[in-house]
Amino acid sequence: MTFCMEGAVAHLQGDLTNSGMTQSSIAAMEVSLRQIETCGEKNVSVDCGKIRAADRSGLQMLYVWMQCARFRGVESELIQLSSSLQQAMLGMGLVHCFVSDGANP
Repeated sequence: MTFCMEGAVAHLQGDLTNSGMTQSSIAAMEVSLRQIETCGEKNVSVDCGKIRAADRSGLQMLYVWMQCARFRGVESELIQLSSSLQQAMLGMGLVHCFVSDGANP
């Protein structure tokens, strides 16, 4: 799993799974939070278009990242969700973690 920031967009690529979350991807997530804070962004889009697979552990990690951003005053929104990723969220009962204001993921 790779995680990189380009302006106000976080790009995810690879497997958002327990085995896909390596030390380097977790470190990149940490760095991105500092980048967001430094740049003064108030809204960040999380591009999920290149996620190949997701499991509960990976989605929980993404949720924690989004909450850490929120604690820094930054709202995040998932974009480019594939139907398989949406189905995985539904199947695991995690949709409520990623949906705001009653919108669909």
